[in-house]
Amino acid sequence: MSKNWQENKERSTPLALKIIRWIALTLGRPIARCFLYPITAYYFIFAHSQRKASHAYLSRVFKRPATHVETLKHIHSFASTILDRVYLLTGKFDLLDITFPKTNIPRTYSEKGTACLLLGSHIGSFEVLRSYAVSNYPLPIKILMYEHQAPMMVQVLNALNSEVAKTLISLDGSPSGLLKVKEAIDEGTTVGLLGDRLLGKNLDKTVTCQLLGEDVTLPTAPIIMAAALKVPVVVFFGLFLGGNRYEIHFDLLDEQIQLNRKTRQEDIQAYTQKYVNLMEKQIRAHPYNWFNFYDYWGSEHE
Repeated sequence: MSKNWQENKERSTPLALKIIRWIALTLGRPIARCFLYPITAYYFIFAHSQRKASHAYLSRVFKRPATHVETLKHIHSFASTILDRVYLLTGKFDLLDITFPKTNIPRTYSEKGTACLLLGSHIGSFEVLRSYAVSNYPLPIKILMYEHQAPMMVQVLNALNSEVAKTLISLDGSPSGLLKVKEAIDEGTTVGLLGDRLLGKNLDKTVTCQLLGEDVTLPTAPIIMAAALKVPVVVFFGLFLGGNRYEIHFDLLDEQIQLNRKTRQEDIQAYTQKYVNLMEKQIRAHPYNWFNFYDYWGSEHE
């Protein structure tokens, strides 16, 4: 992952996002989804680096060169989840078919008064759980977010629901963010974060794992944070299945992260690899849910 995702500039504009929001809420989801086709075509034609990254990723998953149709389908899946974020944030859950597993691990912990760390990724939609949790059942939740990557999208979309917006804890590099995490955990609040992207270029705070047969560099922060907080770690996926269907998956990474002083780095690597293995399982089952549209494996620099 030699190319940092933060180098990719946000392509959206406040006006474009407001137009999408207006179309979604005024014309309805069936008509709004029709607009996804020209939007997909636009990104396919003009977003060269994203298109190249999609093709490289799909070729890696399929073990053969991906077709243009497959790349278009990949971009369209991402666009679909962005559109549905409008409905999730405005509480229009009746428009979506969201399936939860029989065993809802975070809620089980919450009902016992125990907080947990909810570790997600850019696979599917994290929003499908955050909005649903805030609006539909008592799962107190806070989300760590690096807002500087997509400030316009965060600002425009979160303006749709002030209650959901209040669940954000900004990762701005200051100690205040970590203090807020500790406060939330102490209050029994589930804390969610995404663990599949690097923040900055601190190589001493990363670990190397295997994903789809090649090395990737991931942050150590989620595992170190979980070990310090002494809370269970639950891996989460909100998978987009096409149409209006979403499926939630929970996997318990561990009841409590244990880092031995003598084997600390090896332990961090093992836990992170276990997380990556869960990611790979979902990637292979649902390849179009991968939403890291940049040179994730650093293949452009080989």
